[in-house]
Amino acid sequence: MRRHLCLLWGLLLACAGGASAQAETLRIATGELPPYASSARKDQGMSLHIVRQAFAKAGVQVEYVFLPWTRALIETRDGKWDATAAWGRNAERDKGFLVSDNVLTEQWQILYRSDRNFTWSNLQDLAGLRVGVVADYSYTPAFWRMVKDGTLRADVAPDDVSNLNKLLAGRVDVVPLDRNVACDLLGAKFTGEQARRVRAHPKLFVPDFTTHLMMSEKLPASAKRMEAFNRGLKALRQSGEYSKILQQQPCAADLAQALQGG
Repeated sequence: MRRHLCLLWGLLLACAGGASAQAETLRIATGELPPYASSARKDQGMSLHIVRQAFAKAGVQVEYVFLPWTRALIETRDGKWDATAAWGRNAERDKGFLVSDNVLTEQWQILYRSDRNFTWSNLQDLAGLRVGVVADYSYTPAFWRMVKDGTLRADVAPDDVSNLNKLLAGRVDVVPLDRNVACDLLGAKFTGEQARRVRAHPKLFVPDFTTHLMMSEKLPASAKRMEAFNRGLKALRQSGEYSKILQQQPCAADLAQALQGG
C-alpha cells in the first residue's frame, strides 16, 4: 500500500512539473500600432491577440512589454526579451533573428487628400511628390532604395498621426499606410470633417505585406519556441479562431468607403 502511495505521489509530482513547464511565460517586446498592437485595447491589438492565442495552442503564456519600436527591436536582438512582434520583413533588420510564419497580412495603400487628383501604377509615379514616411517602417526594399538615391522625396515623421496631420495641412502629398491603421487613427484622432478629406487609392502599395514574430538567435531556447509558435499559429488558423479575430476590426461606413478608394 505504501509503495502504491509513493508511486501515486511520484506521478502527481511529475504532472505538476509538466504543468509548470507548460505554464512558461514569454516576455514579448512590442510597440503601439492600433489596431494591431495597442496597450489601450482589451485584447492588446489584433496581431498581439493572434500571437497570444497561437502560443496558447502550444501551452505557452505571453506577457507584452510596450516600448518604442526601435528599442523593442534592439533589445530583443540582444536577448533581453524573448521575442518581439509584429514586424514586416526587412532583410537588413531581420539579421540576428529567427522569423516566424506570417502572423497577419496588412493592407497597405497610399492616402491622399480628397481635393487632389491622384493615381499611380508604380513607384516611379511617386517621383516629385512629397511622401510622408516613418523612419522605422518596412515599406519595401525598392521604396527605400529610391529614397536613398533621391528618386523619391521622403518627408520623415515620428509617427502616423504626424504624417496624417501633414497630409491634411498640405505639407506632404501622399502617405503610405495600412488600411486598418488609417481607419483607426482617422476615427480616433481626427474630426469627421478631417477624416472625410482623406482618400486611399485602391491599388495596394505593398501587394503582400506579411508581419511576423521575431526571436533573437542569441537565445538558445528560440528555435524550439519558434517551432512551437508556428505549430500553434497553424492550429489557430485551422480552428477558425484566426478568421474571427480578423473580423473584429470595425470601420465606420464612410471611412470604409474612402479607404477602399471610394
